[in-house]
Amino acid sequence: MASAAQRIAAQKKLSQVARSKGIKYFLISFTDLFGVSRSKLVPAAAIDGMVADGAGFAGFATNLDMSPADSDMFAVPDTSSLIQLPWKPEVGWLAANIQMDGKSVEHGPRNVLQRQIDAAAKKGYRLKTGVECEYHLISADGSDISDPADTMAKPCYDQQALMRRYDVVSEICDAMLELGWGPYQNDHEDANGQFEMNWDYDDVMVTADRHVFFKFMVKSIAEKHGLRATFMPKPFVHLTGNGCHTHASLWDKAGKKNLFHAQRGELGISALGYNFLGGVLAHADQLCSIFNPTVNSYKRINAPVTTSGATWAPNTISYTGNNRTHMVRIPDPGRFEFRIMDGSTNPYLCQAGLLAAGLDGIANKTDPGKRLDINMYQTRRAEELRKLKVKQLPLNLLDALRLTDKSKMLRSTLGDETIDAYVKLKMADWNHYTHHLTQWERDTTLDC
Repeated sequence: MASAAQRIAAQKKLSQVARSKGIKYFLISFTDLFGVSRSKLVPAAAIDGMVADGAGFAGFATNLDMSPADSDMFAVPDTSSLIQLPWKPEVGWLAANIQMDGKSVEHGPRNVLQRQIDAAAKKGYRLKTGVECEYHLISADGSDISDPADTMAKPCYDQQALMRRYDVVSEICDAMLELGWGPYQNDHEDANGQFEMNWDYDDVMVTADRHVFFKFMVKSIAEKHGLRATFMPKPFVHLTGNGCHTHASLWDKAGKKNLFHAQRGELGISALGYNFLGGVLAHADQLCSIFNPTVNSYKRINAPVTTSGATWAPNTISYTGNNRTHMVRIPDPGRFEFRIMDGSTNPYLCQAGLLAAGLDGIANKTDPGKRLDINMYQTRRAEELRKLKVKQLPLNLLDALRLTDKSKMLRSTLGDETIDAYVKLKMADWNHYTHHLTQWERDTTLDC
């Protein structure tokens, strides 16, 4: 996080960048606990003052644990995060860190991730990650997928359906190319109307910022084409949901050596890598409410078989080699793919929780246990899981939140304020859901 002196030194540079790039306005953006992007639109003429002092917000008006009596909150932009909107180049986007009364807001998601990055750096580590953000292109009213011809039972990689959405997908990919993200493939995913676009991995904060911006960009470009994009974990009961698989590797502080890679290690993974994995597996149930933060999330990870024949989502805490039926996959030497996260996860909290658990595993030399090279989708009965010594993930948001609330590891790493604020607001979300009367209840209980 930039110091006041660094921000002041950057003022002229950013205003000069605005003039040279034709930027007329800046979106100063922060993400609240629910992953919602909040912004102020600032004219370029005022950007120097915003870099120095931040843009003012009333924190209570967002999903943060604040009251109307609290002081003004200021979002101080990180000038290194500047992204010029490819579809509206007169606007620049800046990720910001939130402060109040001259101090960082402890439960501000970007601040939470920065603390974990700092903790890793003190130990000589640097996390690099990449995310696979699945999304559906749906009708503007959200009632159905946008392409009525996309009806194949197994639509994954469907060339015709992909090309019918060429205008949207190519515009998004062109934007990532222009931004230098290194996009390398786009495909139609396993659900009708579902797509995935992959770009290069990078330092964890860069990936988190890009993840936030990617969601904003995809939604904006879809709207340009009269469509709507959703990252909702399970927007349609009969179709595969939207995951956000996260690939991770730990590097030395200079970012030159992959510490997870070992030529002679099992599947090319070092002992340190397996300890990192052990930490994530040991705390996966406690992390579940962060990786899967909505009521709808549990309709993805505990879903029945979809029309394609598989959910492609885990519901057990297990790992394997190159096998997509487990929570963690080792697709190549030197990295893990964590398949638990879904499209609603907070880009900053998700990465912070992953790093915290991994560092805890390294500190305690946690053994991840036996790798299971089996089809976990065929091994979901309780007695089978007991024999394999495999735990299930929480079945709903309430169970997940209770585990997060009790987690000593998360409280000691992410902080009591962060956990208390997150659980408090998410529990209110759960309670609001339980007070909603559904048609299913009327259909099944009216004549009880």
